[in-house]
Amino acid sequence: MKKIKSDTGYQIPDTTFKNIFKTYNWDKTLEDIYSKREGDVLKALSNKHRSIEDFKALISPAAKPFIEHMAQMSSQITKKRFGNTIQMYAPMYLSNECQNICTYCGFSMTNKIPRRTLNDTEILKEADFLKDKGYDHILLVTGEANKTVGVDYIGNAIDLIRDKFANISMEVQPMDQTDYEFLKSKGLYAVLVYQETYHQEEYKKHHPKGRKSNFDYRLETPDRLGRAGIHKIGLGALFGLEDWRADSFFTALHLKYLQKTYWKTKYSISFPRLRPHSGGLEPKVEMTDSDLVQLICAYRLLDEDVELSISTREREVFRDNIVNLGITSISAESKTNPGGYVVEPSSLEQFEISDERSTEQITAMLQQKGLDVVWKDWDKSWL
Repeated sequence: MKKIKSDTGYQIPDTTFKNIFKTYNWDKTLEDIYSKREGDVLKALSNKHRSIEDFKALISPAAKPFIEHMAQMSSQITKKRFGNTIQMYAPMYLSNECQNICTYCGFSMTNKIPRRTLNDTEILKEADFLKDKGYDHILLVTGEANKTVGVDYIGNAIDLIRDKFANISMEVQPMDQTDYEFLKSKGLYAVLVYQETYHQEEYKKHHPKGRKSNFDYRLETPDRLGRAGIHKIGLGALFGLEDWRADSFFTALHLKYLQKTYWKTKYSISFPRLRPHSGGLEPKVEMTDSDLVQLICAYRLLDEDVELSISTREREVFRDNIVNLGITSISAESKTNPGGYVVEPSSLEQFEISDERSTEQITAMLQQKGLDVVWKDWDKSWL
């Protein structure tokens, strides 16, 4: 395969994940997963280094009787690799303006809601609130409105809060490589970009208008992030849009490609399930709590190093029980509306929060579970 030289020091193939993705068929992949048998699961569990084919077995219905065993293995691997620690982070929503139509999102352009974008003073108020709570890892979130909250707006927000936090991540619209390079120079550490679903036809149904309707551009975003030298890339699918097993397989396939290609970069996986919002899309495919436990453990058995994150979308009881089974980072006291902590607590949320406990309550729960709370995952002096 031909290689190209990158400014980040990688020898990068002149291809992207899209080329690999196009060689797979969704229906055939789903058939392969559902055809796995007990012997395939036992083989996957016994392997020291598990393949993407082993991952299919571990997320298959055939693995259901082995979930308890998978959970024990996942817990042991996580403790070996990460110790008895868990990272705390908080999202900070800067804007709900959006130029996309997304059937599952409260910020969708078709929803008649008051639109709000924080100014400098408001950004600092929200940041100070979270800093006072103890957070050193902040996730900046906006709707996808390039003219209103584009690269210049995000760059300015990072400038405003850079001295307050050790770790600044973002979850905004996909950008070009040069934009990511610019934001990295400002102090951006990580970018979360979820494909939502890897089922291309279903993707079109849920994203009929706006830049997000471009499936391929979104699919290739992690490649642009890798080439820009972003320190950490977060992947995931929105469970409920399509069969969670197939979407998870393609997420894992994407992860393995990125790890091989951009080997200096760290990676994380998130597990958002469709939650109620303004607009009210019902899940097409239900993902049960048992399914999600199975998936989290399967990811840990596939990859000892990948970070696994769980948000306040999930219920209290579920989060309490999952933190010792493979999760490495958790959010708390999240507000999913711009200015939701201090500036404008009553504005419309992107989706409903399920775990509404305070930061102090979540911290106490984690400590009762024997976990040491980590407020950041790197020091500026290391970079």
